[in-house]
Amino acid sequence: MIRRRVTFATKDAALFADEVKRRVADYFVERGVSDKANGMMVLKGLSVVAMVLVPYALLLTNRFSPWSMLALAVLIGVGIAGVGFSVSHDALHGAYSSRPGVNRLIGLSFDLIGANGYMWKITHNVIHHTYTNIHGLDEDLTVSPLLRLSPRAAWRPIHRYQHLYAFLAYSFSTLFWVFVKDYRYFLQRDLGPYADKRHPRAAIAVLFAGKASYYVWAIVVPLLVLHVSGWQFLVGFLAMNLTAGAILGIVFQLAHVVETTEHPEPGPGGAIPQTWLAHELMTTSNFGRRNRLLCWYVGGLNYQVEHHLFPKVCSIHYPAISGIVREVAEAHGLPYNQHETLRDAIRSHYQALRQLGRPQAIAAAGAVV
Repeated sequence: MIRRRVTFATKDAALFADEVKRRVADYFVERGVSDKANGMMVLKGLSVVAMVLVPYALLLTNRFSPWSMLALAVLIGVGIAGVGFSVSHDALHGAYSSRPGVNRLIGLSFDLIGANGYMWKITHNVIHHTYTNIHGLDEDLTVSPLLRLSPRAAWRPIHRYQHLYAFLAYSFSTLFWVFVKDYRYFLQRDLGPYADKRHPRAAIAVLFAGKASYYVWAIVVPLLVLHVSGWQFLVGFLAMNLTAGAILGIVFQLAHVVETTEHPEPGPGGAIPQTWLAHELMTTSNFGRRNRLLCWYVGGLNYQVEHHLFPKVCSIHYPAISGIVREVAEAHGLPYNQHETLRDAIRSHYQALRQLGRPQAIAAAGAVV
């Protein structure tokens, strides 16, 4: 059941939609290549999986000093974020392979790193991608009551300081995800636009199986095998998760909560005056497009504009089609938000947090205190 309906216009940017879809499709046809994963994508996926498995195996040998073991735990955290970016994300969007079964199988990697693929498809693929930056619907704007990520969210006095603690708060996102977030979403009847949302038993079974798998390899096995004290294990476990959480949290926020992106408010009857594609251009931003290491590691998530317009196209192709998308958007008078460098995007997110934390900005946005 839908508890809140939002509708997008159908005419304003229809010409843009037709042209950008046609030109991107022509790009793949003219080159005779698939829009799914290629050999480079597979190699990248194997590399980030190795960033988890190799240091994990080395840890279990008990041949390293405590400081070296801590460094290995941090490296595992970097690998976990990389798997989420470069393997799980594409597969769960159906962008890794043209075969649904292959995508489902690869998508289980998300469950193995502690998250739940089924719930991600609902909250991210459906809700976030449809209602991007719309307060009350986009679940990505409600990561914590400590953070105010929308000008229409309730303001609290602590938000004055969110630009000072937000990046630290992002570090705890993975811990919250693996121990609380997915369970809460399964129990939460009202989710985004849905009222009384029910979940199939098979999905619930996968939830518990996936969580159990993560708890076994990340907690049980190390406690049984490693020759360390309980507090040393806890430090390593926290280091792994805080590293992954910081990377994941920061990268995803840079796409939508920056100075140049908008937070549209539906009008009477839930109407958005723009088409959905135009809405995505207004609410999404790219960053660091020329940074090859960043593009490799984050799986094209720094090309969020292309990802939101073409979520079923594998991220390995986003750098190539970005020129097309930008050219067509500008030709139709539509925004193409971007920050040239990662540093610029982080600075813009910091400034956006400061602006959203100011109480004087509430009246202008019509937010509720």
